Amino acid sequence: MTYQPNTKETMQLIQILTEIPSPTGNTTVIIQKIAEYLERLNVTYTKNHKGGLIATLPGENKAKHRMLTAHVDTLGAMVKEIKADGRLLLSLIGGFRFNAIEGEYCRIETSSRKTYSGTILMHQTSVHVYKDAGTAERNERNMEVRIDARVSSAEDVKKLGIGVGDFVSFDARTEIVEDEFIKSRHLDDKASVGMLLRLIEHIQKEKLSLPYTTHFLISNNEEIGYGGNSNIPEETVEYLAVDMGALGDGQSSDEYTVSICAKDGSGPYHYGLRKHLVALAEKEEIAYKVDIYPYYSSDASAAIHAGNDIIHGLLGAGIDASHAYERTHKDSLYYTEKLLYHYLFSEMVEE
Repeated sequence: MTYQPNTKETMQLIQILTEIPSPTGNTTVIIQKIAEYLERLNVTYTKNHKGGLIATLPGENKAKHRMLTAHVDTLGAMVKEIKADGRLLLSLIGGFRFNAIEGEYCRIETSSRKTYSGTILMHQTSVHVYKDAGTAERNERNMEVRIDARVSSAEDVKKLGIGVGDFVSFDARTEIVEDEFIKSRHLDDKASVGMLLRLIEHIQKEKLSLPYTTHFLISNNEEIGYGGNSNIPEETVEYLAVDMGALGDGQSSDEYTVSICAKDGSGPYHYGLRKHLVALAEKEEIAYKVDIYPYYSSDASAAIHAGNDIIHGLLGAGIDASHAYERTHKDSLYYTEKLLYHYLFSEMVEE
């Protein structure tokens, strides 16, 4: 079987996903959009109590199942405090630093779902006023949100309906550059979600038969550590997380190949499954890199920690500047989607 992913259409779908705010804890809207996408394809799905979505494609072998997962929740924040001058202090959601969002546009969503725009700034931003504008620590006391509304007191802000615990999402600013690169916030992990949805669409439209019943979990709590640790059918033997490959000093991954993870902060991934993915890549002439991510964990590692008796693996597109303003290339998306396709139609790993 041959499969040539259409990276232009994949990037267009990823852009649609990135432009829907979905910080961890506030993912109802995007999960519903994905549900509607699956309904158009006549794909059966369920939702778990955590708010994640599980789509299922029946396979020839119903005794042994596979599960693939990608997460739709993103980094974000909540209103921690309303300052006396009408600015907002933040409590961060997910593992990132304040410097990654300095100067970023954002949206504040009230409990009644009204939204206001704003900008995340240092309190000491103006170099004409603050001598330490460049050296002051970027932390939870110095970084604040300037709301795009006429407010000058905490009371003014409260009259808008904004309160402690309201979600703050960061503008994705997604841009597709000449159908080559896609740069955006939240490619972690909406790039993976986009690729899985495209594969499901291809399988449905071509009426292809998978060798094993396969579940696709769109998880919504990965950034805080427990998105994919539950709702795993007992027949599941192999569990593959599709998440970003991390780039940087000492890493082998890049923006032009699929990254296959051997080990991350949670420990080694299943050796047999890793070798199986490498063998598939070599057989199908898929450009790949094997890598180790030192400060990383995935839905697959969360599933293992939860006590599930599964074979677990991790692969994904190489994403530059993770947990900041990210970027990847069409080649990485192409090779990742192609490897996933061939994995879905391959035989299971011998335990």
